[in-house]
Amino acid sequence: MHKVLILGAGKIGALISGLLADSGDYDVQLADADAEAARTVATGHGLDNVTPFALDATDPAALAAHIAEHTPGTLISSLPFFCNPPVAEAARDAGLHYFDLTEDVAVTEAVRGFAEGADTAFVPQCGLAPGFISIAANELISHFDEVRDVQLRVGALPQHPSNALKYALTWSTDGVINEYANLCTSIVDGEPVQVLPLEGLEEIQIDGTLYEAFNTSGGLGSLAETYRDRVRNMDYKTMRYPGHCEQMRLLMNGLGLKDDRETLKLILERAVPATLQDVVIVYAAVRGVQAGVLREENYVNKVYPQRVAGRLWSAIQITTASGICAVVDKVLETPGRFAGFVAQEQFTLEDILTNRFGRWYADGGDANVSSLAIATASSGQ
Repeated sequence: MHKVLILGAGKIGALISGLLADSGDYDVQLADADAEAARTVATGHGLDNVTPFALDATDPAALAAHIAEHTPGTLISSLPFFCNPPVAEAARDAGLHYFDLTEDVAVTEAVRGFAEGADTAFVPQCGLAPGFISIAANELISHFDEVRDVQLRVGALPQHPSNALKYALTWSTDGVINEYANLCTSIVDGEPVQVLPLEGLEEIQIDGTLYEAFNTSGGLGSLAETYRDRVRNMDYKTMRYPGHCEQMRLLMNGLGLKDDRETLKLILERAVPATLQDVVIVYAAVRGVQAGVLREENYVNKVYPQRVAGRLWSAIQITTASGICAVVDKVLETPGRFAGFVAQEQFTLEDILTNRFGRWYADGGDANVSSLAIATASSGQ
């Protein structure tokens, strides 16, 4: 049985712990600075192999002491992105595998530094975007002899928007603000460039519904670096309902709240509701040359809330938690295969969609799309 320490008993950590423990193959330690939060989650799962702990992971000494006493082999951080560098350092010092959900570019570079020369795997940027979207795009890219354009679009949206922002807080408020405020990496005419967030506004229609998409930070993960010399254009944009971008530009740029993130967080958490009635939309488009012919291939999927072990979980919880659990599973089931810094695109789409955790992307979304993706990946077409 794999011993895993999960840091953070919030929206995503709660489901990660449940998925891993329910498989019967993981002995889960769920730690949170709020002892009651960890206990409540563990009790709610009703499983003997989830043990709650009170632990302030931002205290390096306390984290090192816990690791030394309870000897997990794997550390999973579902903490806010800015907490992760010292956690990755603790994992390196203790010889643990390390996984996180960060979309922050600077944090990922810090993790890469700790991963250098490590015998264990350091896998940041797991989950949805970056994460699954990188894996899906990488699969499409592999079908082309020459790649010209790669477009990645992801949205986590309320099914029934009812406020001015046409949005609901389905995940970390800090994460949303971070991706809306930081510079965004793209590839333009074969060169990596930094573009402004909340710019590049475009419309996109899926299944008859109109959305908008605009630049946000971090969604490309390491994909731009991997394909820097082989792709003409590549970008990542977040999908929202029309009008959202204009409202956020007013808050962040017009009112200057991008420079006062604590106030913006307070405003959003007071005014924007949370919901379990969400939908996650994953869209990847690749254009290029196949056998001398210019073609385009797409991966499109919608994932809805699902019941896991008798409890309803939101689509963003399902996609994020199942994504990281599938990657953890793949690393631990193949000892020695992964070491040092591991990019998301090192996992195949078939790896994820046929995995016992990654299957929630198929079960929670368009089964025809997911089945086609598996068949395509298997045939190499």
